[in-house]
Amino acid sequence: MLDEFIRKSLQEDIGDGDHSTLACIPAEAKGKARLLVKEAGIIAGLDVAKRIYEIVDPSLQVSFFKKDGDAIAIGDIAYEVEGSSQSILTSERLVLNCLQRMSGIATQTERVLRLIEGCKTTILDTRKTTPGIRFLEKWAVKIGGGENHRFGLYDMIMLKDNHIDYAGGIKNAIEKTHAYLKETGRSLKIEIEVRSLSELNQVLEIGGVDRIMLDNFSPERLKEALSLIPHIYETEASGGINIDNIRPYAETGVQFISIGALTHSVKGLDLSLKASF
Repeated sequence: MLDEFIRKSLQEDIGDGDHSTLACIPAEAKGKARLLVKEAGIIAGLDVAKRIYEIVDPSLQVSFFKKDGDAIAIGDIAYEVEGSSQSILTSERLVLNCLQRMSGIATQTERVLRLIEGCKTTILDTRKTTPGIRFLEKWAVKIGGGENHRFGLYDMIMLKDNHIDYAGGIKNAIEKTHAYLKETGRSLKIEIEVRSLSELNQVLEIGGVDRIMLDNFSPERLKEALSLIPHIYETEASGGINIDNIRPYAETGVQFISIGALTHSVKGLDLSLKASF
């Protein structure tokens, strides 16, 4: 998946040639460049950068001074690349795009984890990702210390509000799901979203799910709901939870908190590739 992404991204960027570089940099020219950190955070994507350089030009030599997941400070040098000046320039933007995006996500994830330090809650990402690079964004969440929720629609069943409404209610949604899994011979975990204590009680009465997501509950109402849920069910909180209010949610003892903002609205970390002599 990574190699396919890199090749497609290079084709998108280079097209029929990096004419800016070809126009003024001789083919035989050699150079060095350093990845300069201009904003503190968590570095992520160095393994991706390594593979980009290998695909663009296997003769490039990269010396890493940091590894994915390391804390970085302004002025740090994460790595140095040496070799063909043309290759360094042609790969620059793809390398930076990946590093900045992934580092921004890893930094945001680590920040959230620091806010709930001492709690047992696991932080999850969501499917609110950039199309085409979900695997990079979810990789960055892991580097930052979080965990991945389902990767896509295929690896877990998640019965959300619209599924329930279209199916004709919670009972129908659960029963139809079990019938589908039996008919297709699939074994997938089932998660169901509830929007109120009334819906929670319906789920508990019917059973047949693995995880209950409590959507848009206040911390007080979440704590009340958790007191009703037997330990055979996993519990997850979601909806309206962010860095400003996450601590009270985690303190309820909920097992998982999923946060779309880990990926959907993150600012890239400020990094720069600068020629060195």
